[in-house]
Amino acid sequence: MSRSPIFVAIDTPDMAKALTLAKAVKRHAGGLKLGLEFFSANGRAGVLELADLGLPIFLDLKLHDIPNTVAKAVIALREIEPAVLTVHAAGGQAMMEDAKAAAPAGTKVVGVTVLTSLDERDLKATGVRGDPHDQVERLAELSRAAGLDGIVCSGAEVKAAHRAWPKGFFVVPGVRLADGNHADQKRVITPRAAMDAGASILVIGRPISAAEDPDEALRAIAATL
Repeated sequence: MSRSPIFVAIDTPDMAKALTLAKAVKRHAGGLKLGLEFFSANGRAGVLELADLGLPIFLDLKLHDIPNTVAKAVIALREIEPAVLTVHAAGGQAMMEDAKAAAPAGTKVVGVTVLTSLDERDLKATGVRGDPHDQVERLAELSRAAGLDGIVCSGAEVKAAHRAWPKGFFVVPGVRLADGNHADQKRVITPRAAMDAGASILVIGRPISAAEDPDEALRAIAATL
């Protein structure tokens, strides 16, 4: 049986809670997504402790700095050997090239395009022209030119991105059930619709982590795929 495309977001600084959730979903999750909140509290040691459970690790640190600094940061993370690592595509082609070159051979480096918490008005306030779709297209092309494995984008853009980059690896966050709470996400999609549009993996947090039985919630979502 192939591994599930669902990566469960472990968005807590509490190591005990993180371990409890990770163990609860271990049998049916495709991997664990660990971001800034977890990493800031627990560092590499915490990531390695969760990695010991045997699930692939998606290290979502969204690195964004000058090329040399990002490359050295990626080298410092080599011990973890994450399955997926994120950098901000807005950091530019040279930064992304150096990040990919510094990453372990088995790590997919993907460029974060437009955060799912942003809409056209938010982009305009930062000086970006066009809507999120336009910006995703620009940054997807830049990521591809830099030699990255793929991008992070919302479900609204993944179909067009997949069409333009057939062999790309597409991470879709902001996934919510049809009747779920969108919380701080503005551009969301259901799991099935995201996969049908070309997503490679889905990042799902609260619909699973906030459930009374996380594993049951995970299996229910997987069943819709």
